[in-house]
Amino acid sequence: MDEKQIDQAATLAGISASFINAHGKQQAISAQTKMKLLTAMGRDEETSPAAGPLPPVKVFTQGRPISLSLAGKGEFSWVLEQENGTRAEGRAGGSKRLTLPGRLPAGYHQLTLEQKGQRWSCRLIVAPKRCYEPEALLTGKKLWGACVQLYSLRSEQNWGIGDFGDLRMMLEETAKRGGAFIGLNPIHALYPAMPESASPYSPSSRRWLNILYIDVNAVDEFRHSKAAQRWWKQPDTQAALEKARASEWVDYSAVTALKREALRLAFPDFEVLPATHARKRAYLQFVEQAGSSLRQQAAFDALHEQLIKENKECWGWPAWPEKYRDGTEAAEAFYHSNRDDVEFYQWLQWLAHSQFADCYAHSEALGMPIGLYRDLAVGVSEGGAETWCDRELYCLRASVGAPPDILGPLGQNWGLPPMDPNVMQTRGYQPFIDLLRANMTDCGALRIDHVMALLRLWWIPYGETADQGAYVQYPVDDLLAILALESQRYRCMVIGEDLGTVPVEIVARLRDSGVYSYKVLYFERDRDNIYRAPQSYPVQAMATITTHDLPTLRGFWESGDLTLGQKLGLYPDKEVFAGLQEDRDKARQGLLNGLHQYGCVPKKLGHKASMMAMTPTLNRGLQRYIADSASALLGLQPEDWLNMKMPVNVPGTTDQYPNWRRKLSQTLEAMFADPQVNRLLKDLDKRRRKVSV
Repeated sequence: MDEKQIDQAATLAGISASFINAHGKQQAISAQTKMKLLTAMGRDEETSPAAGPLPPVKVFTQGRPISLSLAGKGEFSWVLEQENGTRAEGRAGGSKRLTLPGRLPAGYHQLTLEQKGQRWSCRLIVAPKRCYEPEALLTGKKLWGACVQLYSLRSEQNWGIGDFGDLRMMLEETAKRGGAFIGLNPIHALYPAMPESASPYSPSSRRWLNILYIDVNAVDEFRHSKAAQRWWKQPDTQAALEKARASEWVDYSAVTALKREALRLAFPDFEVLPATHARKRAYLQFVEQAGSSLRQQAAFDALHEQLIKENKECWGWPAWPEKYRDGTEAAEAFYHSNRDDVEFYQWLQWLAHSQFADCYAHSEALGMPIGLYRDLAVGVSEGGAETWCDRELYCLRASVGAPPDILGPLGQNWGLPPMDPNVMQTRGYQPFIDLLRANMTDCGALRIDHVMALLRLWWIPYGETADQGAYVQYPVDDLLAILALESQRYRCMVIGEDLGTVPVEIVARLRDSGVYSYKVLYFERDRDNIYRAPQSYPVQAMATITTHDLPTLRGFWESGDLTLGQKLGLYPDKEVFAGLQEDRDKARQGLLNGLHQYGCVPKKLGHKASMMAMTPTLNRGLQRYIADSASALLGLQPEDWLNMKMPVNVPGTTDQYPNWRRKLSQTLEAMFADPQVNRLLKDLDKRRRKVSV
């Protein structure tokens, strides 16, 4: 293709011709980058697929007429089949508009055209205008909850990692104190065969769960298995458990070895249950409903476990023997020759899903207005189960990230292959629908990480640095409509993580669709370091002090994150570090001024931030400030209740810092028995009630 053809093909594929760079100037995308991204999409040929009289999918707002243009010539007969089975039919002419009779209900419907023995189908999606919102929010209540990294929870009974049993306890204790929800890190499936690959934001699959969160103590077969109980009572086992539990950092390898052994020993007791047994019936129903996706996930985990024993370099399917690289074929073949191993992993998924569902049901029984709030990662890693089974959907010759900025002149490459928006449309958006359904099940809210991905993603050609990328546009209006439809069906509200550079064209769309914004205290200040007044926070938002990528309250106040960043070599030079320190000094002073201005600290407290250490009074004042916000939701961090310093994740690092491993400094039992924690939560709950309508 010549340059003009490349430009035309790139435009059709949604590749942006330019972007606004870190200096605020428009920067053109090179023809070379466009061509590499077209190749990644499989659109590097000059030919284009033949178009039929109908698009593969069309999205409409509920209550509006359903009208679409028909391409082609001559007369067509049409049949409309609604989701509920109702049928209508008629005739229409090509090159004209077809307006369907009546008003279609919200849902997924099928329109089929026929002419001279040929058929064409179009999925019609009719969606409500807004996402679901709980009644408590619609009546003006201001809710609060705890945002936790589930793996970081400590308890007297867990096996060295927070689990669904700890989550149940966290729900109970938070509800007792007036909390409305527990927010979670992504709990997507990771890599049981490679336990140290622990980032929840680089999952193997976003459709299945992380089986390490199974509460083994609560598994019937483990409690009743003689073999499992003999193993559990051995001194060596108890010593290993105690060591894993006492560690300040999650030892993923040790925890995985313990849980895998326990559940392997328990599994035979499940296998011999008759098909009429309630647990076996529930399992078989789960497997049937899950379909091929579950078998593929289980086959991936079982095969990966087998291969990595033989060769430690088999990190993911691209490094596997050739015969195993096509997931759709390999999964089925491996299942038939290794049925027990695959069924073991299917059983683990069932256990995880059952325990998580029980947690959500428990939150409802406790009367929590939201209960559980899940987090949907922006993508999946290149060598995992999701890409293994769908190489057409995922563009493996590209990855997503962020364009260059002042701190990172080469940009960021997250190593996550993007979904091809053109394939999504061709499939009637079914991959996106399946993803939402998997993550809206058994929760009252879903946070979408990097919600700007609904509009655009920064694609980087494979093997290139992030500064050689380009934005690829996604069908944002269609995706938001589907999000609203699934949100209403699952009664699951949506929070969009909209930090960083947010394109103006998506702000109003998100708000009008009922997606809640995400407001972080650290960022809510102007150029004069005056912090946003609590009552000027937007109502349709979740307010929080920090996130998993930012320092704790104490870490922020003491600049521990900056000192750590310098120690780890994250800053280009001393001038950048000095500039960050100066900015932090101003931010601290601005915050302290705000605390005094809005009555969050005693008047006798000092007014000079540089002279002030983090104290319980200052800690409480900062949490009061965000608790007084007008935002409908408030997310609190247990790390800040406990005045912890170290972060859970340091962006820009891989093995320089033990990311996703740092535990809470106290067990749940000790934390909720701590008088200071209880006084703090009582105070914050009272303030949230006070700002409610």
